[in-house]
Amino acid sequence: MTASGTTPPPPGRRRVAVAGVALSDCGRVDTATPYALHAQAARRALADSGLDRSLVDGLASAGLGTLAPVEVAEYLGLRPTWVDSTSVGGATWEVMAAHAADAIAAGRANAVLLVYGSTARADIKARRRTANLSFGARGPLQFEVPYGHTLVAKYAMAARRHMHEYGTTLEQLAGVAVRARENAALNPEAMFRTPVTVDEVLGGPMIADPFTKLHCCIRSDGGCAVLLVAEEYVPDTRKAPVWVLGTGEHTSHTTMSEWADFTVSPAAVSGRLAFERAGVTPADVDVAEIYDAFTYMTLVTVEDLGFCAKGEGGAYLADGSAVPVNTDGGGLSACHPGMRGLFLLVEAVRQLRGEAPGRQVRRPDGSLPELAVASGTGGWFCSSGTVVLGRT
Repeated sequence: MTASGTTPPPPGRRRVAVAGVALSDCGRVDTATPYALHAQAARRALADSGLDRSLVDGLASAGLGTLAPVEVAEYLGLRPTWVDSTSVGGATWEVMAAHAADAIAAGRANAVLLVYGSTARADIKARRRTANLSFGARGPLQFEVPYGHTLVAKYAMAARRHMHEYGTTLEQLAGVAVRARENAALNPEAMFRTPVTVDEVLGGPMIADPFTKLHCCIRSDGGCAVLLVAEEYVPDTRKAPVWVLGTGEHTSHTTMSEWADFTVSPAAVSGRLAFERAGVTPADVDVAEIYDAFTYMTLVTVEDLGFCAKGEGGAYLADGSAVPVNTDGGGLSACHPGMRGLFLLVEAVRQLRGEAPGRQVRRPDGSLPELAVASGTGGWFCSSGTVVLGRT
């Protein structure tokens, strides 16, 4: 039964809507556990939806070990009949949203809660103490780990290749960080809001050439939640729905030697699939939320999603007519507790609802955006998930 007591239609390809979104407390959260952040975000998302917790029959969670959805479900007082713990790095949440939407559309679930929480900033000392244990790596990574090839170094190598192939400049990459901070300055929930300049980005401490500190994401605590529901629940929700129009996912490589082209991310495939399934093109999109653990990720992803041609990402993002990107400040300035992909979906929904005061995107005629895309990247461009959302 739906919340209003009506009988759902027979299982089929039901439309799927985002009914509720929320963040937990973010930034510095010294007194909360990851479970507490999960719970806080979940309660807020359910309140945002106006639906009762008892209607939730699906749960997607990752980041807390192999039993994540089981442990989180118990902590939240849920007993779901559909679960997902897919873990592909930063793309996890777009991929799990795709799985949840497919399950709802097929009638295998009715209301799925995607929920995440992390105290990555608070745990930083413990993480550093265990950082060197990775030399016991097995599988494909055993051939890279002994040489100290870190995650940031892998992204840096890719950025350098793009600079070599297409003439992308350090100033263009630094500009990505500057614009992220400009957006964060308009977001009261962002962790860092003080403006920065290109010179400040370029002059910061070197982390992995060409990335200085401000080319890299911040480390924060925080959580968030998104509630997806079948179309028959929409009349009972508090707010107008945001519809899931199309999704795509793709994996590329683990070892760098197996990556065919350092200048092409797996978003080139996940984005194409998502747009095709949604029946729209990049030119139709009003706002884009893109995973940005490093500045180069933003630049190459806008290319691979089709907002501009390959090699033109730097110039495109510097152009005032570019699609608005990472309107909350992104992982470079707003928050980055680890697997940031779910935050992309929250901000995309808020923009489509008109719930982003101070940073609200408007179309040329002053109306609210109609289409948004959220694209997450995992590992070192190892995986990608893309979701197209719309108001109608």
